[in-house]
Amino acid sequence: MSGAEVVVEHVRKSFEDGQLRALEDVSLRLAPGEFAALTGPSGSGKSTLLNLIGALDRPDAGTISVDGRPLGGDGYRAETVGFVFQFHNLIPVLSAAENVQVPMMGRGLARADRASRAAGLLGEVGLAGRARAFPPTLSGGERQRVAIARALANDPRLLLADEPTGALDSETGAQIVALLQRLRESRGMTILLVTNDRAVAESADRVLELRDGRLTRGAGPLSA
Repeated sequence: MSGAEVVVEHVRKSFEDGQLRALEDVSLRLAPGEFAALTGPSGSGKSTLLNLIGALDRPDAGTISVDGRPLGGDGYRAETVGFVFQFHNLIPVLSAAENVQVPMMGRGLARADRASRAAGLLGEVGLAGRARAFPPTLSGGERQRVAIARALANDPRLLLADEPTGALDSETGAQIVALLQRLRESRGMTILLVTNDRAVAESADRVLELRDGRLTRGAGPLSA
């Protein structure tokens, strides 16, 4: 599996009927298999850009394409992109294995196949022995590992991570970043990670910086 190529061209996004400009003329390219970190002050537009690339929202102007195709289609989020959030968003009444299976629902997989795949993914993130544990009994780092396994459920070629280490101590955060790096190497995924932690950002292949909705560092050429 190869990672997705992402091209963002002249994207603008506003909220509150245009009164709040979140992104202003943002252009960038993520190469297949690249691990990029997106940084910037609070309110600079980082999460907005991540949500646009993940097709959770639409730009007011400009285009976003993945592998040369404009975003869209019912299967894009399920088949191409995986999300990891700062606070993991696990369902507390489901076990770790059941949480990992949630994105597989409606995909035509038999229950036994879903369970087998979830077990394999939990093993991949170092939680083979915690499949039956429920989120409240897991540490912060373990919960984030489950969230990463869940994001991998449908073999995404693009992984979007919104401050996945923000709620963790520095040591646990470093372990999560190391895990993402290993997954990128083994799976070839493209990863875009939002972070305010300089050490986390500098571990990426490239650092992108947003300020006041504009990309001020790391954009590079749109064509390779």
